[in-house]
Amino acid sequence: MTATSAPRGWVWGPLSRLGLATALVTLALDQANKWWMLDIYRVAERGRVAITPFLDFLYVKNIGISYSLFGQASYEGQLMLAGFGVLATCALWAWLARGGTGRLMAVSLGLIMGGAIGNAIDRVRLGGVADFFSLHAFGFYWYVFNIADVAIVAGVAGLLYDSFLASRKDAAKPL
Repeated sequence: MTATSAPRGWVWGPLSRLGLATALVTLALDQANKWWMLDIYRVAERGRVAITPFLDFLYVKNIGISYSLFGQASYEGQLMLAGFGVLATCALWAWLARGGTGRLMAVSLGLIMGGAIGNAIDRVRLGGVADFFSLHAFGFYWYVFNIADVAIVAGVAGLLYDSFLASRKDAAKPL
């Protein structure tokens, strides 16, 4: 039996180890960066810090989800959003265990899970998600983000790419 044809369960599948390792590394990098930025560098006390002509460090506590949608100012609201992140992670884990068919999918799901848990931890610990990186060019400012956000976007991009690969392979099969 190959790694992708081994029996699948709801909790553990053939690529679960890769997805778990990716999620744990992502979570560790995200939380270490947030600890350093908040407790060592003390970015909240510094205000906007220009790093390059296109990158600033700036502390923003996001009380919503992407682009501050569904903002929840109360701690109970943050717990609700954190709970949603945990539920989404559980669903992604089941997807990985039951249907993970390739390494790219496992890594992509791991990136999303690690990022989601990292942001959920912020919601419980800080009352919102700690964001620090502000990209800008020619007067246009992108939203402020963190490593967990980058991991989630990269994971979604990986899943999209993986889905197109599968579609191309299916299209190339003779009828």
